[in-house]
Amino acid sequence: MKITLNGKSHELSEDVATVSQMIAGLEIGEQPVLVERNGEAVLAREFDSEPVSDGDVIEVIRMVAGG
Repeated sequence: MKITLNGKSHELSEDVATVSQMIAGLEIGEQPVLVERNGEAVLAREFDSEPVSDGDVIEVIRMVAGG
């Protein structure tokens, strides 16, 4: 399936059905992220149930602490 991820075309395996599975495939480890799907914020507690569909526009932002 094809999505737009952070402004770039990205191909996902057909096995990827949820935001949680997509994030696992990005290999960003356990670092917390913010996710927006088609212009709507996705809460972390919804990652396991929020679907990813062909043509979705998804933004994934890593949260970084600093000072």
